[in-house]
Amino acid sequence: INAEYGVTERTFKATSVCIRTIYCRTFSNMSAASRDSLTSQLEHLQMKYVGTGHADTNKFEWGVNIHRDTYSSYVGHTPLLSYFAIAQNEAVGRVRFELIQKMVAPCGPPPPTEADDEEEVTE
Repeated sequence: INAEYGVTERTFKATSVCIRTIYCRTFSNMSAASRDSLTSQLEHLQMKYVGTGHADTNKFEWGVNIHRDTYSSYVGHTPLLSYFAIAQNEAVGRVRFELIQKMVAPCGPPPPTEADDEEEVTE
């Protein structure tokens, strides 16, 4: 994750630890039936909403979700979009277009994966 955007490894780890702590504390005081119900609800939410993450979410995906949520919020709140347009001396439509374009790849290209590394070796 790029520190330029304010998302550092430390921030990612702190968020992950907080979520795990809440999850564990919630489960420690529950019956087995309640745990199953809560787990199924959590899995349903994670399937329904992309930005909620899952156990296999890596730092890059997490950062992309944060940036896309932020840009969509800027586009959706007209007064904030107007503020950005005035500050940049641009038209509101131009600022909206640029923010939507940034949502395509907000953190740049994805980092190489192990599968990509294996393909390069075999070629």
